[in-house]
Amino acid sequence: MSRQIHSLHITDLSAFAKGLREQIAALVETPSHVDMLNMLARSAGFRNYQHFKAVSEDAPPVDPVDLTLVEKVSRHFDADGVLMRWPSKNSLQPLCLWALWSRLEPGRDYADRENTELLNAWASFGDHALLRRALVDMGYVTRTADGRTYRRIEQKPPAELSVLLKRVGPKQP
Repeated sequence: MSRQIHSLHITDLSAFAKGLREQIAALVETPSHVDMLNMLARSAGFRNYQHFKAVSEDAPPVDPVDLTLVEKVSRHFDADGVLMRWPSKNSLQPLCLWALWSRLEPGRDYADRENTELLNAWASFGDHALLRRALVDMGYVTRTADGRTYRRIEQKPPAELSVLLKRVGPKQP
C-alpha cells in the first residue's frame, strides 16, 4: 500500500498538546498506529483520522520543502542576495539558478549585453558566461540562435524557491 502525505496545520500548539496529553492519560495500554493517528487528528480538531484525511484531500496539495537544501544554497548568497560563488555540488546549482530566474521579468526580451550586466550584478564571482549557459541548459531561459536575445521560460518553480528568496532577500540592481 502506498503512503499518502497529508499536511497537518496546527493553529494552537498548546491546545493540541493538551488534547493529546488528555487522550494519552486516559489509555490503559500503548496505543496502536491507528489509535495514534486518531488521537493526533482529534487533538487537531477533527473527529478522527478519516475525517482529517477527507478534509485534507479537498485541500490543494502542498509541495514539501527541503529546508536542508535551502540552507545549503543560501550560504552561497550574501546579505544583499548576490550569488558569491557557484556551488560545486550539482544538487545545489538548480536552486541558485531558480533564484536568478526569479529576478528576470516574465515575457521580456533581454539583449545579450543587458543579460550580461544583470548576471554580473546578481553574481559577484565574475563568470556570467557560466550562469548564462547554465540557465539555458537547464531550461530556465531561452536564447535565439544567434545568441543576441534571452527570455525567461515561464514554469512552476520548486517550493524551495520562495523560502530561499525570503532568506537571501534578492535585490534588484
